[in-house]
Amino acid sequence: MILILIVVVFAIAGFVVSRKLKSKFKQYSQVALKANLSGAEIAKLMLADNNISDVQVLSVEGQLTDHYNPANKTVNLSPDVYYGRNAAAAAVASHECGHAVQHATSYTWLNLRSTLVPLQNSAGKILNFVLLASLFGGFALG
Repeated sequence: MILILIVVVFAIAGFVVSRKLKSKFKQYSQVALKANLSGAEIAKLMLADNNISDVQVLSVEGQLTDHYNPANKTVNLSPDVYYGRNAAAAAVASHECGHAVQHATSYTWLNLRSTLVPLQNSAGKILNFVLLASLFGGFALG
């Protein structure tokens, strides 16, 4: 019973955060930039301003799928951000380029995060299995 309650609480929290993020993105997508630059152009300028020439800026499918990949040194921007010429696109593109700047300067906390990501991914898969097994009576947790 406690397990189900935990799952419900985290599902609701995830839903609320996701809706809030999408709502803010939609709100600030209506705010035009004076410079009329796209998210991709802003990202490239930010990388150049920080003397980073080995990171590519790419467009990836999806909505709010934006991320920096330190393994292949790419800033991956969703189409709304890559082509967008608004405050939301500028903010997201700048945020992702911030990770590239952190990577280029060997920022300690980014290195720790990069080390922990594979562990978190594995733990997430294991916890999904544990959750499903416990829900279907495979074994009981507490």
